[in-house]
Amino acid sequence: MPQTWEELKLTLHKEVENGVLTTKKKWKKHQIGAIVISPTRELAIQTKSVLEHFLKFVKNLTQILLVGGNSVEEDIRSFKDNGGNIIICTPGRFEDLLTRRKELNLPNCVKNLEILILDEADRLLDLGFQKSIDTILSYLPRQRRTGLFSATQTKEVEDLIRAGLRNPVLVSVSAKATQSTPDLLNNYYIVPKNNGKLATLITFLESKSIQKAMLFLPTCASVDYWSHILPSVIPKKLNLPVLAIHGKMKEKRKKILESFQIYQKLTGYCNGILLLVLAPSFIGLVELLRQGQQGSALILLLENEEAYVNFIEANQKVKLTQISDLTSAVQIKELLEKVRNLLKKDRALMDKATQAFVSHIRAYSKHECSLLLRVKVTLLSMHYFDVNSVPYKDKVRESIRKQKLEEYKKTGKCIWPGHKQKFVKKPSEPWSITKQKKEDRKGKRQKRKQSKEAKLEKNEPFKKKKRKGISEEDLEELKKRRCPTEKIEEKEDIR
Repeated sequence: MPQTWEELKLTLHKEVENGVLTTKKKWKKHQIGAIVISPTRELAIQTKSVLEHFLKFVKNLTQILLVGGNSVEEDIRSFKDNGGNIIICTPGRFEDLLTRRKELNLPNCVKNLEILILDEADRLLDLGFQKSIDTILSYLPRQRRTGLFSATQTKEVEDLIRAGLRNPVLVSVSAKATQSTPDLLNNYYIVPKNNGKLATLITFLESKSIQKAMLFLPTCASVDYWSHILPSVIPKKLNLPVLAIHGKMKEKRKKILESFQIYQKLTGYCNGILLLVLAPSFIGLVELLRQGQQGSALILLLENEEAYVNFIEANQKVKLTQISDLTSAVQIKELLEKVRNLLKKDRALMDKATQAFVSHIRAYSKHECSLLLRVKVTLLSMHYFDVNSVPYKDKVRESIRKQKLEEYKKTGKCIWPGHKQKFVKKPSEPWSITKQKKEDRKGKRQKRKQSKEAKLEKNEPFKKKKRKGISEEDLEELKKRRCPTEKIEEKEDIR
């Protein structure tokens, strides 16, 4: 383990060298000199763990992690007791602490701020943290150094640069490399047989003797479903425990990530929300041993999706090597039957399967490369069975379901008993049109009121509107029509 900056073989910027190695300034306990804002708590935790190694060689500097998952009161207590010169945080939690002036006067602590880092700025804006970032920037001193790191240069990022940075300087990495992935990462793709993706995945795990892997899925519902299915279908001889992780988990996410790093053999599941923390930038099965060690990445494509290989090579500079599918038709059939039998035993699992299927199709239809990956040409297999015969394993839920099923059969209603229909929102309209309609209604009410007051002063009687009856001409026209229920055409009043 290197003990000095020279042993690390790092060339420091002159200002950093003067500020870190030769400074004699002592930061107070609650004096904040630097803030690092990350889009997710996992990325913030990773930044903290890396920074810990560097702070071992720097005196008089402390750091603190402020992210969701912990209670706000716990973070306030931790900052009051231990302080923190470097804040590593997520935007939502830091905004919350900045606005709580009664419990913690954090705006006073950031007066001497020198450095602000916005990590993965494009992701910060994609996840809807624009208002939180604006609020945080309003509390910070304008005279500071700001570093904005972003993989893509979107319009939102450019707006943030104009609003939050003074005299910005762009530092871009030249893309001279022939590929964007590490040299020790082998990228493969397989075109599995029809309905054979799951069987192909398990065959790959067996043939490569995978010990640690991550499978990326498009939605939280898909993650939840497959985490229940795979422990039953993965061969026991592989001895691969399965963990699930997605964005809707709150407190469990940190523990699962720690377990993923500790276990020698582990299959972990995550969706695109944690993409930046755990793996490279394309979706697939990743058997990845980080820190410069060798690993493999696999993506499973249908026959109609093979054009995606050329697309990702041309646009992302990721070269994929095809490997043959070693799965037999017998293996595919046996595995499908095994999964179907699991679903037929527990209705709760079948409900998860339904949610996963719907969310997966929706996500697939909204893919960025929808020109190549089209839902209409995707082959979907059908399997017919009596849905009402599938019971819940939970006896309480099963008894309630049976009662509702009896009620449903007796009444014959199209809606399942207890099912709440979704409230359909009215289509939104521009604020200016809404305001104009409101003014028009107000003007009409004012006119009616003035007319009523004028008649009262003149003692004129109020005329009640009479309903227009059907004239003899309309009756004659109605008799001539073939369909007596057809509406009579409205006639214009010419006066």
